[in-house]
Amino acid sequence: MNPDQYPLTWFSSGPCLSVKSVVKKILQLVLISGASVGVIRAADFPFAEATIDDLQARMAAGTLTSHELTAAYLARIAEIDRAGPKLNAIIELNPDALAIAEKLDAERKAGRVRGPLHGIPVLIKDNIATADQMETTAGSLALVGLKPPRDAHLVTRLRAAGAVLLGKTNLSEWANFRGERSVSGWSGRGGQTHNPYVLDRNPSGSSSGSAAAVSANLCVVAIGTETNGSIISPSTVCGVVGFKPTVGLVSRRGVIPIAATFDTAGPITRTVRDAALVLAALAGVDERDPITQNLPADLAAKLGLPLSAGALQGARVGVIRNTGAGRGPTNVMPAALDVLRAAGAEVIDVGELPGPAGASSARIDVMLYEMKAGVDAYLAELGPAASMKTMADVIKFNDEHWAQEQPLFGQQYFKQAQAKGPLTEPAYLEAREKCWRVSRLEGIDALMEKHRLDALVGGGAGVAAMAGYPSVIVPFGPLAPLPTGFLFYGRAWSDAKLLALAADFEAKTHARREPKFLPTVEVK
Repeated sequence: MNPDQYPLTWFSSGPCLSVKSVVKKILQLVLISGASVGVIRAADFPFAEATIDDLQARMAAGTLTSHELTAAYLARIAEIDRAGPKLNAIIELNPDALAIAEKLDAERKAGRVRGPLHGIPVLIKDNIATADQMETTAGSLALVGLKPPRDAHLVTRLRAAGAVLLGKTNLSEWANFRGERSVSGWSGRGGQTHNPYVLDRNPSGSSSGSAAAVSANLCVVAIGTETNGSIISPSTVCGVVGFKPTVGLVSRRGVIPIAATFDTAGPITRTVRDAALVLAALAGVDERDPITQNLPADLAAKLGLPLSAGALQGARVGVIRNTGAGRGPTNVMPAALDVLRAAGAEVIDVGELPGPAGASSARIDVMLYEMKAGVDAYLAELGPAASMKTMADVIKFNDEHWAQEQPLFGQQYFKQAQAKGPLTEPAYLEAREKCWRVSRLEGIDALMEKHRLDALVGGGAGVAAMAGYPSVIVPFGPLAPLPTGFLFYGRAWSDAKLLALAADFEAKTHARREPKFLPTVEVK
């Protein structure tokens, strides 16, 4: 493999910094290491669709090392993400990835295995802080070179669990809350991410790169973030499993914020089991994020247990019939409900969610108020020497670098957020109360209590996000030209139950299919 054969054009706009040399160095290290990776094509990648359990078994048997696995994924990224189909899902590689893998191999050889993620390559979204050689920018050129003082709490937990941070994924800039009519999967720093099934189709956002990378087998698992659909939506159209946990299960500290009320990080994987294993590693109390104090003491341990077979047997599942409520796959609903019934679930038509449709303006208000406060607080932690100290500085930068930052859409939400007052204003407090009341008390909680449900399915990803409640999308389809998925969601802290139900559905359907990187399709 010749590191000079790749057209190392990593960004479609903006400064590349040192990323070209980083990529070249990594490819040279792969050669120096002696790993037999070659140029790996989509058709013969040896770790295609590999799960965490598969890879741990190989490493335990001594037939695979983390160094070999990491090198293989780096070569796969070079071939699929930057050459070949050019997905543009990865915004930056970690120049320390192979060294981390070597250290973890040495630990394994010495008899220490940290857990299921030991030696497993993981990609994380570029709005998650790392205090290493990588950038943390939310896709914005305004944040290039502004180093966070510490890792995000979830990154600390990933490192402690033995994960290999492979790199960072592209995203819809600022997690898709900068301007109206934004383009999913596009950022000023990273350019446009493509859908691995059909390259000229929308990958959805904002965790576009994370979902596309997992789908294309560029990593074992990835971490995304969600405020309102940003894990569930791209996972749906990229044909992977996306899990949005209860807000408070994963610390928000070190994640560039939109709205603390709704924000959370979560896993994007190819199987429900892998999502559960990653979530078990991420879950934990963080003294610097008070909402994590609500985490039930036994939940993290439950997430790491094997998912019991037959969870749908006897489960009471409520079907939401709202049109336009979230991203419910109404086209595949009848077939999916047949799967539930065949698995022994009692399927109950509960009609429409009674309140959330009228709270969309309140949700936007909460996001605007909290984004200003959250971004200002995040930037303040970067230190007095940072060029961006407030959201007002970012707005000014975007206007001064219009050609790079605003060629496709503007920054209306930023400017609306900047005009908002403090979080003590009655308008903010009333908007947040309305969101919680209609999505929780009058919405999900009311329906689940009335019908004694274990979970809800159908349109409702947006409602679950507004409530801060968990949801999981499982591949089901396909619905040409792109895949689709089937959504489960429920009450706060029902994460383990939802994973079990989703895993049983997955076992009954086996709907996940590898993408073929079609350049386009004709829609009749």
